[in-house]
Amino acid sequence: MTMMELGTLTTAEHFIMRNARLLDRHRYAYHFLGGPAEPIRQVLDAYRNPDGGYGNALDPDLRGHRSQPVAVEAALRILDELGPIPRPIALDACRYLTGVTLDDGGVPPVTRSVRVSDAAPWWRERTDFGARLAPTAAIAGLLHKHHVCHPWRDRATAFCWKRIGSLHWTDPVEAFAVCTFLAHAADRERAAAELARLRPMIRAVTQLTPDTEGRAHTPLDIVTSPDGTAGALFSSAEIDRDLDALQARQESDGGWGHPGESWCATADSDWRGLVTVQRLVTLRAFGCLTEGTAIYPRTA
Repeated sequence: MTMMELGTLTTAEHFIMRNARLLDRHRYAYHFLGGPAEPIRQVLDAYRNPDGGYGNALDPDLRGHRSQPVAVEAALRILDELGPIPRPIALDACRYLTGVTLDDGGVPPVTRSVRVSDAAPWWRERTDFGARLAPTAAIAGLLHKHHVCHPWRDRATAFCWKRIGSLHWTDPVEAFAVCTFLAHAADRERAAAELARLRPMIRAVTQLTPDTEGRAHTPLDIVTSPDGTAGALFSSAEIDRDLDALQARQESDGGWGHPGESWCATADSDWRGLVTVQRLVTLRAFGCLTEGTAIYPRTA
């Protein structure tokens, strides 16, 4: 594992200042320049709808106004970066989720309203609106982490345990959501047992060879900090190789590439800003950024 050079960090900051949306500019300032958290909350609130959910292109591939469950997950992950999730916001999100929850207790990534919204083709043309672990497990896991009690969380938790227990295969997006849930679910013994059972499945859909060309999900797409989940799934050597590869994937303009399919120039730009901040946060979490590089890590 190598340390990022100051010049590399400087080009990343230039990329963010020139290209990222206001939300991600404030996130960068918060994480690396000692900036306050409140501007992030204020900008994030502009993506929130009266129903308690989030839309309005918070997820860059969902450009319409209407709330969608994957956008709620995105919002909660950002709020999680800042410390405790404000209870009124969490309860409002649960209110929205309750309204779109299916009989089994889970939510779909997007609701049928996406069919009449401005969104990426794979969302707008979607025909399957059944409940999925992604994003149900991620949202429930974050609510457990922040001790947000609500009937929606309890129903979703039951859904997650049942669905996780029946998993015989997975994909990287689902694995990321499941790992979030298992990292914070109250039943720690059960969570550890399920993570151990799922380990071969998660590793099978993760690209462990860093120099593979093309789109691939790597260990750092599944685990973004050196917590117990990372150690339970991947070796230190595998994480170190992926950290080196992650640094090498920084592009000449200072940003990291859009991870998905391209369909809209604005969405691509939004994704790159979002991903660039997240890559830097991940690199710092694993010790690749230090105070000596003139970036100011937040300690509280």
